[in-house]
This record gives sequence, C-alpha cells and structure tokens, in this order.
Amino acid sequence: MAMLSDPSVKYRPFPQVPLPDRQWPSRTITSPPRWLSTDLRDGNQAIVDPMDAVKKNRFFDQLVEVGLKEIEVGFPSAGQTEFDFISGLVKSGRIPDDVLVQVLTQSREDLIRTSFESLEGARSAIVHLYNAVSPAWREIVFRMTPDEVREVAMKGAKVMRDEAAKRPDTDWHFQYSPETFSTAELDFSISVCEAVMDVLQPTPENPIILNLPATVEAATPNIYADQIEYFCRNLPNRESAVISLHTHNDRGTGVAAAELGLMAGADRIEGCLFGNGERTGNCCLVTLALNMYTQGINPGLDFSNIDEVIETVEYCNQIPVHERHPYGGELVFTAFSGSHQDAIKKGFAAQERRNDELWRVPYLPIDPADLGRNYEAVIRVNSQSGKGGFAWVLEQDQGLKLPKKLQADFSKHVQRLADELGRELNAADIWQTFREAYFVKVDKRRFRLVDFEETRATDGTRLFAGTIEVDGKPQRVSGRGKGLISSVLTTLRQTFGLELEVADYVEHALGTGSDARAATYLECRTTDGRTVWGVGIDEDVAAASVRAIISAANGASQGAE
Repeated sequence: MAMLSDPSVKYRPFPQVPLPDRQWPSRTITSPPRWLSTDLRDGNQAIVDPMDAVKKNRFFDQLVEVGLKEIEVGFPSAGQTEFDFISGLVKSGRIPDDVLVQVLTQSREDLIRTSFESLEGARSAIVHLYNAVSPAWREIVFRMTPDEVREVAMKGAKVMRDEAAKRPDTDWHFQYSPETFSTAELDFSISVCEAVMDVLQPTPENPIILNLPATVEAATPNIYADQIEYFCRNLPNRESAVISLHTHNDRGTGVAAAELGLMAGADRIEGCLFGNGERTGNCCLVTLALNMYTQGINPGLDFSNIDEVIETVEYCNQIPVHERHPYGGELVFTAFSGSHQDAIKKGFAAQERRNDELWRVPYLPIDPADLGRNYEAVIRVNSQSGKGGFAWVLEQDQGLKLPKKLQADFSKHVQRLADELGRELNAADIWQTFREAYFVKVDKRRFRLVDFEETRATDGTRLFAGTIEVDGKPQRVSGRGKGLISSVLTTLRQTFGLELEVADYVEHALGTGSDARAATYLECRTTDGRTVWGVGIDEDVAAASVRAIISAANGASQGAE
C-alpha cells in the first residue's frame, strides 16, 4: 500500500457553508469564554491506562486550583470505577460551591438514569446528553433515518427532564451535543437541537448548553467557524442556549477552530489541559487561554505555576508534555540560534530601560516569568549559537556584562568547545571556558597577583608595589606611572620585558549593596600588533583593574610562546 497519486478518487473536499455574508472574520475575541475541562472524561478515555481514583482526585484538585468552574468528571455508566469516583466526589464535599461538575451519557434511558444516580446529593450539576447525527453514523453505524435519530435525542431529553424532576434539591443544568456535528448537515443539526429544546423548555435565565463538537476535525477552521455562525443565526430561541464548542485536533487546528468559533458566536469551550483528547487530541485549554492572555485578555484561568500543572498532567496521564508544546514545553522559551539569541538579549536590555510594563521582547510572545519560569533557560548554547548566547548565560549565571568586542573574542573559544563536545554547553561549561581563556582564578597561568599596594608620590605619580608569582615563584615588583594602570604596565615592562598598551577599559559592578564586587575588562595591544583581553574580578575596584592587567599579561605571554 502507498499514497495515491490521485487522492481525489478516494477523498472528497469538504463542502463550503452557504454563508456569503459571514460576520466572524471581522470580529475579535475581547473576553474569555466559559471553560469546561474534559480531562477526567475525554482525556481519561485517551490514555492507555485510565486514571485510578488517586490520580483522578489529584487532577480534579489541580483543575480547581487553575480556576476551572465547570469540570466534566466522567462517564458514570462506563463502569463501576467511574461511577464510584463521581459519587464519591459528590459525597465527599470536595466540590467547591462555585464549581459545576458535569457527567456525560449517551441517549439511552438506562445510561441516563445511572448518570443521575452518580450525582445523587449534588448541590448543582450538568448532565450532558449526546447522540451522533451525521450521515455516516445514521447510515453506517445506526442504520436509522433522520427522523429516527431525532427521536433518539428527544427520548433522551425526556428521560433527563424526568430524572431531574425526581431530585428537586439539585440545581440541574442540561447539555446536549449533536455528536459528529462537524460532519452533519447544518439544518438537520439545528432541527435536532430545536427538538431537544422543545422537550427541556430552556429560558434565557435557565439556558440549555448546546455543544457542537468537531468530533472528527474534517475541514479548515474557517469552515467550522462558518458552521458555528450559521447555527447561531438560524437556531430558534437562540437567547435560551449557551453555544459550546468541543474541537478535536485531527487536522492539527483544534485551537484555531475554537478561536474562530468564538469569533463566530460561541460562548463556551470544552477541552483538556495540553489537549490530551482522543486520537490527535482536542482543544488545548492552556494554549487557548494563554493565546488570549497575550492579547491583553484575562482568560480567567491561572497558569502562574505552569510547571506544577505540567507535573500533575504528566503524572496522571502518563504522557509527557512535548518539549515544543506552546507555552508549556521545556524548550518553547529557549533560543539556540545566534541571531535569535541576539534579538532576545537586546529585547531584555530594552525592557529594563522602559518606563512602562508593555512586553516587547523578540521571539517571546509572553513573559516566561508570568508562568513561573525563570530566564535562565531562555538562551542556551550549542554549536548553532552566536556570541549573544554565551554572553547572556554569563550575565545570568555570573553577572558579567561582556563588551561586544570581548564577546567576539570569547566566541572563538566557545565555538571550539561546542564543536569538540558536540552537545549543548551549560553554564558551568561556559564559565570554566571563560576562566581558562582569560586566566580568571585558574592554576595554569604564568603570572598571578599575590598582593599589592598603591601610593602617591610627591610629584603626583602613582607607585605600584606588590608580589607577583611568576611560574609559581613569588617576586617583589614595583613601578611608577600616572595612574594605577599605567604603574602596573610600567612594572610589567621594566621587570618582565612585557609591553602592553591599553586600547579600551570597561568596568561594572557585580551585584548591589555592601556585597557588590567589581568586574574590569581591558582590551590591550602587544608590540607585534596582537589584541589580548584581560579580565579582573575582585571586591575592590582597584584590585579588579590590576587583576585585569595581569590577565592580559598572561594572554600576551601565552601567545608569544
């Protein structure tokens, strides 16, 4: 078997929706929908080993903590485990007063009765009734006429109405799904929903939830949006219905379909954290909610500690969240590319200088800190990285703000190491390489400053006097100059015959307060025209400058050998 050269003999394009005056393309999402998590039902059906009671309880608590106010807790007629979990959840008193739990049932009398029994004693709850309505299901699976399919929905609605009436102490809410809506005739779906509404008699004050599933995603998101707008515009008694969406991801556009569906008039979204529904998954609530957040809309769901949410989801589902999953993946805020790193680094620098909170950092549509992530993993270094990458890592890890020309010099050392190791370089790798390249607190160096003192002569010049180890042997040295740096340079020239000229000098504080240290960077020239860099780090600014000169002397002597 192989892919067909002419797939049109086997597959047909999905038909367009007759909606020439569609309104949704000019609309924007300005407020969040009602959210329903189906993690404990659709998500639970999508894993190899369904969750046990411990995992289900942990997941439920996580959903409540995130801020979900509507949670589909299961399919009570699926088995005793499901029934016992739902019943136990109700009787335990663990359902907050502002949270509506929902159960799903096929349109069969015995299953509906079981569903209501599982919710016995609930303060309030949603019973979700469904039956498939598309031609493929009518003709292939059920062998029913459209009228017979409509009658199945009506009979289920009557049982649901009657079972609710037997339990007046519970505030009942009804939901109906014309399952396979996305592949059914729109007018037929509307007629089935209208028939169900005739039975249940919803009002604007007590509306029915009509859920319109893309049970199997079969078309582009714009067609699904057309379907939703057509449905909303043609449904009788629209004001007495909450239009809910349950998109799946068979074509990889479940989130996009949900977003366009909201623009088309929907009020509610069903989905799972990280989209763990059947087959390729369903609408990812995390992605959709944070998409809204990046547009300045408070989604009403809190992912301030997204790693905790991921930990719960991965434990309960036994499925890892992909490292490239939007917002939550391990690598979604990480740049390896040199040009990306440079842009991000400049973006953070500009952000610090801004006088407002507006987020404008290239390649980062959201501030990782808003999700409880730090900035350490934003830029990571491998053989594809540029000088901006390791400079960022050194700044984050050691507080060093390397001048651009020093970044260019150090990049050769980093690139060489990355090529040799063939893996990502961590902060420790980069720091060790930097220390070795510029002789910062390493054993292998010709010159090492032991101690020194600086005095001012009567003629205004400065006298440097101290001890320098040369190849491990201490030696007393001294020299005079117009300032501290020039006096050290004089000492090196007169004592060791090493002549350096300072071309540039940069210093900055490391940290703040009484514990702050100083970092000094010197760009020097040798008599043969070479450029060498010196780096000095010390609690004392003057000592940092001296150490930078000694660092440059080590580089010059090494290059001359």
